[in-house]
Amino acid sequence: MLSCWRVQYAAHVIRHGGVIAYPTEAVWGLGCDPWDAAAVYRLLRIKQRPLEKGLIVVADNIRQFDFLLHDLPKEWKDKLSSTWPGPNTWLVPHQNRLPGWVTGVHQTVALRVTDHPLVRELCALSGPIISTSANPAGRPAARSRLKVEQYFSGELDAVLGGALGGRRSPSVIRDLETGQVFRP
Repeated sequence: MLSCWRVQYAAHVIRHGGVIAYPTEAVWGLGCDPWDAAAVYRLLRIKQRPLEKGLIVVADNIRQFDFLLHDLPKEWKDKLSSTWPGPNTWLVPHQNRLPGWVTGVHQTVALRVTDHPLVRELCALSGPIISTSANPAGRPAARSRLKVEQYFSGELDAVLGGALGGRRSPSVIRDLETGQVFRP
């Protein structure tokens, strides 16, 4: 894959502890390295999001989640494989393999394999990243770069320009074990 310099730069920023904004399938997102506590806490502060809620982690392919999925029941892995890449976020048992600054107070973590080409390229270069809507808590999610800049002027390390993926609403969030829908 030959990536453009903008995506390479955004991946570099993430790998070096930065917080970025980027277009996703339906809305703009904020992202950082899920393993970097300082970056995640900074993202939470910028967004005014409580730690307890937990965050979504997005990847470019299911293999990036092997450390979480390798010992799950086959039917669960088949369910994930059949819906990814795509607009499906699954709550998956994390078995304490991810830090609390990502999972919040939950025994599950929200995972998605994106089908947005720019985000896939970004994750291929940086590894899985945090993906949370680009808006201060309680405000509408940004659907344009201008809105991102209005919300977070001077607080982000980079904004990866590009088009939204064309969906009208964010991904469905479901529990992998029960199938319960948390966000339609």
